[in-house]
Amino acid sequence: MSQKADVAEEDLLMPVETGELARVSTQTLANWRAAKTGPPYLKLSTGRAGRVRYRRADVLRWLSEREVAA
Repeated sequence: MSQKADVAEEDLLMPVETGELARVSTQTLANWRAAKTGPPYLKLSTGRAGRVRYRRADVLRWLSEREVAA
């Protein structure tokens, strides 16, 4: 990656890593992407089978926004 890149390579998570972080399956993440309800993601290539990555900070923020007070 370029030195000017906004996102460090280690800050990008693959769907399997994101699923482990959020404790959900990769299929659940795919369903959320289709329904536009999950955490923000990056699509690195076009098409249905395009490579998807998640920014760690976005996933953690998305999870914290779902906290429900008892």
